[in-house]
Amino acid sequence: MSADPGQVVFLPRRSESGGARSVVLVVLVALLALALLYLWAALSWSFSEGQRAGYVQKFSRKGWVCKTWEGELAMVNLPGTAPEIFRFSVRNDAVAEKINQALGNRVVLSYQQHLGLPTDCFGETSYFVVDVRPATN
Repeated sequence: MSADPGQVVFLPRRSESGGARSVVLVVLVALLALALLYLWAALSWSFSEGQRAGYVQKFSRKGWVCKTWEGELAMVNLPGTAPEIFRFSVRNDAVAEKINQALGNRVVLSYQQHLGLPTDCFGETSYFVVDVRPATN
């Protein structure tokens, strides 16, 4: 089909999908920013803080992709009674090294509890140990 040189030819108009793509892109960036803001808030704000004393009976670095230090503190209240187990995570390698050096001795662990973390990539528990010191009797 050919057109006469003086004839006006109307071509079909292109759909304006460029505008829809930019809206989708803005929504995705906004969702990513909200997710990062939530993650930052969950990691920086602690629900509770405290200390627990006892003997670290298990401490290891584990995980397939996200390696974290995980441990168990046996808190003995009275001789002859079953210990209460406090499970904790450590994100700081310097604190993990202090715990490794104190294995077998009674210690006091300072912790922060962070609730609402989306995955166990940050730690298997919500209790994150931030400091360790020898316990004085």
